[in-house]
Amino acid sequence: MSKVAILTYDHAALFELGCAVELFGLPRPEFANWYSCEVVAFAAGPFALAGGVQLSAKRVTGLDKYSLLVIPSWPTDELAVPAALAKAVKKFHAAGKRILSFCSGSFLLAQLGLLDGRRATTHWRYAEKFKKCFPEVHYADDVLYVFDGLLGCSAGSAAAIDLGIEVIRHDHGYQIANQVARRLVMSAQRKGGQSQFVETPVQQRPAQFTQALDWALKHLAQAIDIDRFAAKASMSRRTFDRKFRSTFNLSPLEWLVLQRVNSVKAQLEVNKDGIDSIAGQAGFDNATTLRHHFRKVVGITPSQYRAQFSVDGNRRNKKRRHAKS
Repeated sequence: MSKVAILTYDHAALFELGCAVELFGLPRPEFANWYSCEVVAFAAGPFALAGGVQLSAKRVTGLDKYSLLVIPSWPTDELAVPAALAKAVKKFHAAGKRILSFCSGSFLLAQLGLLDGRRATTHWRYAEKFKKCFPEVHYADDVLYVFDGLLGCSAGSAAAIDLGIEVIRHDHGYQIANQVARRLVMSAQRKGGQSQFVETPVQQRPAQFTQALDWALKHLAQAIDIDRFAAKASMSRRTFDRKFRSTFNLSPLEWLVLQRVNSVKAQLEVNKDGIDSIAGQAGFDNATTLRHHFRKVVGITPSQYRAQFSVDGNRRNKKRRHAKS
């Protein structure tokens, strides 16, 4: 069981703090080995948050007993980091433990030098200030989050949930991540490379574009002609392509490949069907095509993914981690 610390302080961002608690602190007894979570602070509370909210948190002097640290936000005015907090976070990182930052939380990691030479992001409204203050960090524009398995940074607000869902998928598998996403009434399909800023997020009428996405997801096993896909959204092909680029930073075909790869990942985690069978169920022409796209998107082969993330693979990996500890 991973023990999670969610860091808070006076005037912390309430929404991102709530996202962290919802993702990792909400009891989920239906899932085995779910996270154990505490909201912690390095100063005495109670803390004042927006709207007159008062928050109490567990006061700590270190983070040794935790395995995952979440920093939902941090001041962007480069205030000096309290010495005890700085020492604890650096020690936590040096121990090879995972750290996630939401929104402006990346400012704390950058101030401590933990993002030097790494890709990182934050809310788009802080982007220019972040790049100016921390030129040694490789700032990633127009992404929802970056996560290398050890350090993760999300853009603002709802992108925090996207990063959290990715971590849950990494820890507990695709099926459980999807269940958590559904209970949050959000899509589990948003990937880190999407644009974080949409010029017109609210549509004037019900979005047929969204209905077209739902239709495609229900018919992934079939050959999907892009012109027909566009017609389902009541758009011309050119408008449809532009809409995909502005929304997902992907072409319609690239989006379909990504969804099919996600379908394959889910199947690899829960059943023992052969790759040829799984390829057909996900809408790939054959196993060779599946392997090509899977390696391109995920970075490893389907067999390697199954060994790491299947139910049997998770059991073996947990036994190894337990043996090492």
